[in-house]
Amino acid sequence: MIFACFGRALGQLSDPRFLRVVALGILLAAVLLLGVYVGTFALIGWLAPDQLVLPLIGPVGGVDTALSIGSVLLVMGLSVFLMMPVAALFSGLFLESVVDAVEDRHYPGLPRATPVPLADSLIDAVNLFGLLILANLFALLLYPFAGPLVPVVFWAVNGLLLGREYFTLVAMRRLGRQGAKALRARHSGTVWLAGALMAAPLSIPLVNLVIPVLGVATFTHLFHRLNGQK
Repeated sequence: MIFACFGRALGQLSDPRFLRVVALGILLAAVLLLGVYVGTFALIGWLAPDQLVLPLIGPVGGVDTALSIGSVLLVMGLSVFLMMPVAALFSGLFLESVVDAVEDRHYPGLPRATPVPLADSLIDAVNLFGLLILANLFALLLYPFAGPLVPVVFWAVNGLLLGREYFTLVAMRRLGRQGAKALRARHSGTVWLAGALMAAPLSIPLVNLVIPVLGVATFTHLFHRLNGQK
């Protein structure tokens, strides 16, 4: 069922409303990550000395340059983990447009859903962003003990949160927040698995810029399947 829902979402990727959200997500993610890079370099330039005086060795220059190079590698590595919450944040902000596009095409007979207020969408998106940051920081503590299972831990942790929040955000448009939570609880395993399958490609550069939109569309189809709409 999950793969069937993903296939239907993938078939709609050329929809102008999908492409608009993808373009906005790429732009906003690039701006945010660029801000992280610039802020890191500025902090290093402000705090790092031009040289250090080491005992028995004397002055050693190029400290700020070495730290700058090291910070580039560090931020590039962290970008893999940062892209997950960043993508979730932006797709949460534009979720309404994607869900409307899916329902207009595949479920035209449905009555109009109750739009989620912009303030609520913003709060939910920021909450999910914060939860993903905290969850990935916690997961970093587990990685040294996970060995070859590190990707599984990464997908499981993020899949739990992504599945829970995305399904709830989609479902609450038609069932309200409490109804959405109740439906999610009845199908928690399916929702978690769908979230984990969404989390896996989010760790792949470039692909992760499209997956949030496909993920929202997939969860829209999944919601209608689980809610009895075929």
